[in-house]
Amino acid sequence: MTTLSADAIGRSEHVTDTLDLRQARLMQLTLDRPATYQAGDPLPPFWHYLYFNPQIRHSDLGPDGHEQLGRFIPDFGLPRRMWAGGRVSIDAPLRLGEIVEKTSKIRAIEEKSGRSGRLCFVTVDHDFSVGGAHRLRETQNIVYRARATPGSTPPLSKPAPEDAHFTKMVTPDPVLLFRYSALIFYGHRIHYDADYTRNIEGYPNLVVHGPLIATLLIQLGLEHLGHRRLTAFDIRAMAPLFADTPFTLEGRLTPKGASLWARRLNDTIAMTVTLEATP
Repeated sequence: MTTLSADAIGRSEHVTDTLDLRQARLMQLTLDRPATYQAGDPLPPFWHYLYFNPQIRHSDLGPDGHEQLGRFIPDFGLPRRMWAGGRVSIDAPLRLGEIVEKTSKIRAIEEKSGRSGRLCFVTVDHDFSVGGAHRLRETQNIVYRARATPGSTPPLSKPAPEDAHFTKMVTPDPVLLFRYSALIFYGHRIHYDADYTRNIEGYPNLVVHGPLIATLLIQLGLEHLGHRRLTAFDIRAMAPLFADTPFTLEGRLTPKGASLWARRLNDTIAMTVTLEATP
């Protein structure tokens, strides 16, 4: 481990945000649902990504539209950022209108070399509380890697399971991606700048946000859990999904909750989500 990485472990930051009702209603509309939420309603799982986002000045953004490294996450000299998933444990839901405190701490940094070159894996813990009372905890996994080289091919993902109990087709368009980027105040150009995405990042089209895919999978699982209360979920991003290319949300109920995945057109997995719920 480099000195840079070792010095960053344990680094923390603290922010406070109000779970604004208008923001949640705009998210409902973005997902093509009526804007029905009222103050005091529970914030749906993983919708906390609508809040607590760093307030970064335009001049502090990198050429990719993402925050320049070095403020909280160190600058490893690896420009490509990938959200790889994580785990969320829920003691009690956050509620719309509440003032919520979020404390983030870098738990681990691991540097590796893979087929695509040097990689850096960062684990960040986020604790959310209201009035000093803990509500939920998220462990976030982020991967940093070198810029794509011309002609490089992405690694193959695993085949999708064939035992789904329920499915839902989704065709993400650029407007959906743009509106979600606006809601989470996220300027990463791979989600709205097609020329940049193809010519610089090497993707065939705009990339669907990982947290958006996770949100859709979690919602599908909740629709089939009935009255069981969600207590935790694990997310693993495995391969990208792209604008204007259909994908399928699939899942099955399990004794502990539900197992879900996003199926790409080539029948491989883009993301898995495992829900844990009360009996």
